[in-house]
Amino acid sequence: MTASSFLPAATQMIYDMGLQYLLQGVTFECPPEALAEKSKVVRCVLEGKTYSSQEIDRIFSASKAQGKSLYYVDEKLLQSINPDIIFTQDVCEVCQIDTACTAAAVAKLPKTPQLIPLSPNTLQDVFQTAVTIATALGKEEAAYSYLGTLQQRIDAVTDALRKHRTPLRRVMLMEWIQPIYNCGHWIPYQVAHAGGVDMLSNPGGDSIVTQWEKIVRYDPEVLVIAPCGFTTGRTKEELHLLTQKQEWATLAAVKNKAIFLADYDLFTQPSAGTLTDGIELLASLFHPNIFEVPQHLQVKYSSFFQTSVAHV
Repeated sequence: MTASSFLPAATQMIYDMGLQYLLQGVTFECPPEALAEKSKVVRCVLEGKTYSSQEIDRIFSASKAQGKSLYYVDEKLLQSINPDIIFTQDVCEVCQIDTACTAAAVAKLPKTPQLIPLSPNTLQDVFQTAVTIATALGKEEAAYSYLGTLQQRIDAVTDALRKHRTPLRRVMLMEWIQPIYNCGHWIPYQVAHAGGVDMLSNPGGDSIVTQWEKIVRYDPEVLVIAPCGFTTGRTKEELHLLTQKQEWATLAAVKNKAIFLADYDLFTQPSAGTLTDGIELLASLFHPNIFEVPQHLQVKYSSFFQTSVAHV
């Protein structure tokens, strides 16, 4: 059995479950340990280039309008791997190569692999994808062990919130800066598990452009900025796009000094483990009197008020 993974979240879960010995062939955006050990089969024409969030949005919008994909498969390399299974996705054609592009590439292979699309919409769906992956690899029991540990961590957050009878915080998690996007799919469920409510979000559905005036009216108590594909360092380069807006200083989150930057993989990379990390981080940001930021997540976030642009 040989599998290829065309999405980082699947690769992450395969590693988390200890099944990486069955994996050959990954995407250029997969976790570092996979990139160090596995061949990169999926590439992107934007790979290695630096664009602003507005430029990225414009490039992908134009590509979609023209019916083109910015991702491509190294067909010769894929043929040499000759996988039995390929994990792909249909959630977002902007973030990763989709099943249609994958199908076109594998049609030229001498042996047709089984394509397994992983397209979660909710947090529970993400957990189920771990079972789908492990079952396809003939190791179903690995998923239940993996998920059991993660569920215990989530339950510990829930129990602590109940014990302290903690009120929900009014929050917004921002998935893109220019234009501003709210959060969707599984992220609102992460927010809820962490003791918050994001009334601007779209649970189980796509994130959408959200007007600044709507955010001002909503007036979040806590603002988490985690653009898709951006680490905190990359996000800091574009914070001026927010701080220069009218009414920025009037937001409750600014007054509360409760604005945080977070790495994208805790939210927009739908692997069960990284999303559980995201829940634990959010809980500590929403309710610092109850939770401390886990040690391994200290490098995955920063406070806006500790950045060089905090007082712009």
